[in-house]
Amino acid sequence: MSTPLPGLRTPPRPRRRAAQRALPALTAAIVAVLVAACGGSSTKLAKLPALTPGRAGPESIFTMGSQLTEDPVGTLNQLKRLGVDRVHVYMSWSGIAPDAQSAKRPRFDATNPAAYPASGWATYDTIVRGLAARHMGIDLALAPPVPVWAERPGSKYDRQQFDYEPDAAAYGQWVRAVATRYSGHYTPPGAKSPLPRVNFWSIWNEPNLGTFLAPETVSGKSSVEVAPRLYRGLVDAAWNALHATGHGSDTILIGEMAPAGSSFPGALKGDFGVFGLMPGLQFLRALYCVGANYRQLTGTAATARGCPANATGSAKFAAQNPGLFKASGFADHPYPQGLPPDQATPNEPDYTELAAIPKLQRVLDQLNRLYGSSTRFPIWATEFGYVTDPPNTAGGAIPVKTAAMYLNWAEYLTWEDPRIKSYDQYLINDPPTADGFTTGLRTYTGKPKVTLAAYRMPLYLPVSSTDKGHPLVVWGEVRPAPDAAAETHRTQSVQIQFRAGSGGAFKTVQRVALTNAHGYFEVHQTFDATGQVRLRWVPPGGQAIFSRVAPVTLH
Repeated sequence: MSTPLPGLRTPPRPRRRAAQRALPALTAAIVAVLVAACGGSSTKLAKLPALTPGRAGPESIFTMGSQLTEDPVGTLNQLKRLGVDRVHVYMSWSGIAPDAQSAKRPRFDATNPAAYPASGWATYDTIVRGLAARHMGIDLALAPPVPVWAERPGSKYDRQQFDYEPDAAAYGQWVRAVATRYSGHYTPPGAKSPLPRVNFWSIWNEPNLGTFLAPETVSGKSSVEVAPRLYRGLVDAAWNALHATGHGSDTILIGEMAPAGSSFPGALKGDFGVFGLMPGLQFLRALYCVGANYRQLTGTAATARGCPANATGSAKFAAQNPGLFKASGFADHPYPQGLPPDQATPNEPDYTELAAIPKLQRVLDQLNRLYGSSTRFPIWATEFGYVTDPPNTAGGAIPVKTAAMYLNWAEYLTWEDPRIKSYDQYLINDPPTADGFTTGLRTYTGKPKVTLAAYRMPLYLPVSSTDKGHPLVVWGEVRPAPDAAAETHRTQSVQIQFRAGSGGAFKTVQRVALTNAHGYFEVHQTFDATGQVRLRWVPPGGQAIFSRVAPVTLH
């Protein structure tokens, strides 16, 4: 699955829209990918990976759906117990704005947070204060839906979709209000102290998905990309607003791309329709004004995409669009489309799932160099997960136990690439419908899935089969351990446990001190038989918790 259903991540939209009703079919088409057979690395006597003891590894980001806004305190307590470093919070523009459903813009100072209804801010204030009190970070995504009055007026789509040609200037004014409120110096009316400062931001959400930014292309008329031009304007507006309010040295992420693409039957080649889903690298090429050959566009091909038409204009492009070149990093939602995390979607060279992130990095570097920039964006994963069966039996969903192994494998691959700065989990509980985006660690009713243990305490063996007497690498993490160490002022340790065969008792074969800032470890371990390995950790004052079980084969 490349992108969750929008209704799972944003407040319910008050108007039913044809585009939203069509989205489940689009989603099903995207995720209907053949799932490769489950398996780990098991090549006999494969080269043993070298240990990298100094690697810090990615921080953990958790992305929530509506559960966070419905129960901020309870949800933040759950995430704290899981050891989450940072929470990716979607702030809805229309959820804050006054008269969001009106086509007529209300008269108010859109840059002043006091001019917005207090009720719109209340939940976000609770979340920001709650994260600060728990010493957890925030990634505040300045996201759609768009107020109707900030859409292009007169569009035939303005009663079907919130996010049609949003007014970039209005967006910048809203961002300025948000940034002022969370500057660390703003005390809301009636409050006794200023709100905590937010210093980590994401600009928009999945701009290559027409549900969040439309049109992608003009369906049935042209394959000219439109959404990248719109997003360029949104980035410029947000960048200027954040810098104007004292947030210029903050972490500011651009991108937030969905990884896949899907056009409609009968569409022109490259036409992803008004509300379609454009592949990430195609979106990037249009965003940075280059063609398929990664050369700068000129003439009508350039002007149709809002790009400079000649070399003189291209020479000014980087200075005129500083957010595209000076952002702190690039955010991607690298869902692997139901495939193992090391496999890219076949015949889709413009997708940006986890296995394609090295290509994404190369493309971003190339685009920067083209305009004389030496920026090498870090990559931040800000949504990730596997749709599981059960409860979802649609194409692209995978068995829960397979998902647990894939999640740990994916985190290991993330940890291996020092340029990837975060590992993300999307959803803690599944949505209420079985055919929804069931990437949660628990069922809708709160029952733990196997993926909960896999997330809390990852375990992965890059090579799981060898000859007797040869060591294997055991990699893992105890995500809550750093918090436990900080609270008790004592170094935490994890037990590597093993049992021969598939039954009997597990016995501890090695204790590993957890000194990594995120709770990661990587060690060699020799096993004396074919069997199973797991991790055991006892939190201070609590009962032992365990990882998933991984197989070991000796020849």
